[in-house]
Parts: sequence; C-alpha cells; structure tokens
Amino acid sequence: MPRTKEANQQIRAEQRAKILDAALQVFARKGLAATMDDVAAEASISHGLAYRYFASKEALIDALVEQVVTTDPIGLRSVLEMPGTPGERLTLLVSRLLASRRDHPAFFQLINQLIDQVQNGEFVPEKQREDFLKQSQVFFGVIRQLIVESQATGEVLAGNPDQLTTALAACLEGLTRQAARDPDHFKQNCPDVEVILRLLKPQANSLC
Repeated sequence: MPRTKEANQQIRAEQRAKILDAALQVFARKGLAATMDDVAAEASISHGLAYRYFASKEALIDALVEQVVTTDPIGLRSVLEMPGTPGERLTLLVSRLLASRRDHPAFFQLINQLIDQVQNGEFVPEKQREDFLKQSQVFFGVIRQLIVESQATGEVLAGNPDQLTTALAACLEGLTRQAARDPDHFKQNCPDVEVILRLLKPQANSLC
C-alpha cells in the first residue's frame, strides 16, 4: 500500500531533522569549515541524499542559524513571568543555563562559533545576522533586568548592572567552551549554581 502524502511529509521532516542534528554535532566538533560529506557520514546517509534536502553547505548553515535564532531551549523570556523573588528567578535562569550547557554542549558550541562568524562577517546572511544579534540582546536584557530587580531587593550586590551582566555572561561563555572541549569532564564537574552566583552575592568582595 503506497504511503499517504502526510506519511511522506513526516518522513521528509524526520530526515531533515536528522541531517540538521548531524550538522549541529559536526559543526560544533569540527567548526564551520566541516564539509557536507562530514555531515552525511554523521547522519549515516549518502552524500546525494544530503544534497536532496540542502542544496549546499551554506544552505545547511543557514537552516542551522535559523534554528538557533528561533530556539529558546531554556525558556528565557518566560523566566521573567515566573513566581518568586527576582533573585530566585535569576537562580532558576542560571540553573537552566548550566544544565543546558552540561546536557547539550554542541548547541552552545555552535552558538559560540556563530558569534565568531557574525563578528567576522562570514557565512551568516544579513537577515539571520540581525536575528542572531537581536536574540543576543534579549539574552543580555533578561539577565540585566533580573540583576537590577535583584539589586532592588538586596539579593544582588550593588554596583553597575552592566558590569555584573558582562561578568556573568563571560563566565557562562567560558563554561560553554569548556563543555564543548571536554563534555564528559564538564558533566562530572559542572559547577553548582551557587558557585556561579557567588560573584553576585552582596557579601562578595569582588567579581573575580
């Protein structure tokens, strides 16, 4: 019995998702200089089949960029609406950020590589570059807002919120690179959220 149109669409969607996941793993591991052959091998499909779904490596990268800029794996925006004090919401957000880096290092390694490409003006089309930068602004904006609100309740030390946001973001970026470099070690030694937030506590003497 021939497959229905819906069944064929489902198969195509699953195959496309499989290729994108393989590309995520390959580009995170080898960088964006990896080839379509590398992606096909990771997905256990033929070179030709990969090109049936993506006409070129650039088209595949474009699809990955779109996936990154439209994905909110940690529910970033929803954290602001959750119950609890600002400090508790900040703790929840950082906990999710740490867990996501521990459990999905490839996703965040790709983000780091895309940041590098955006800064160098390579690979990423202008429209997706703008979307990517907007997403980064949302990320920094949410963290900054939680820090400011937590300062008002005395849960975060007083000081320039932009400096505190930068310090926390730099710490998370460093953890992202460590997670991608040695995922097994990072899973075993992922810092507890309180270790990270110690630099924001009122009793802290410095940011380092």
